[in-house]
Amino acid sequence: MSKYTSFEVVITAIIIKDEKYLITRRSPNKKRFPGMWVVPGGHLDPEDFMNYPKDTKHYWYNVLEKALTREIKEEVGLEIENVRYVTSLATEHKDGAASIVISCLADYKSGEVKLEEGETDKAEWVSVKEAKNYNLIDGILDELMMSENLLKTGKIGDWKRY
Repeated sequence: MSKYTSFEVVITAIIIKDEKYLITRRSPNKKRFPGMWVVPGGHLDPEDFMNYPKDTKHYWYNVLEKALTREIKEEVGLEIENVRYVTSLATEHKDGAASIVISCLADYKSGEVKLEEGETDKAEWVSVKEAKNYNLIDGILDELMMSENLLKTGKIGDWKRY
């Protein structure tokens, strides 16, 4: 039996617009990482696919991309496109949960940033150099660097500490 009280799948978007990335500050009342800067995203819920017709007899496709598009619209009011994989990570939390986080790069499509009340309290478009001046959750800066590398080379590299 697992020692974890719950298991979550989370997907995040490193959104690029005019060579800058969107970062958001978590509300101070959040139980995990209050007041720290992150990239937007959220939990994958079964409703992200189970309420829709299957694409084949047995399967739903593009579940992650659709969930990410929904989360970004809800959390920051933006439309995104061209979602591509950057990296994934696993973590355990003090509250007994374990998480898998899938980090993606996405192009800004349209919209103005509108923050979801209670989730985030500030947003900024920053370069990687500017991001270094923010209190980012561990690993976000590395993921921004990986995204820069993906944009420059077209290749997904292994995770590394930059």
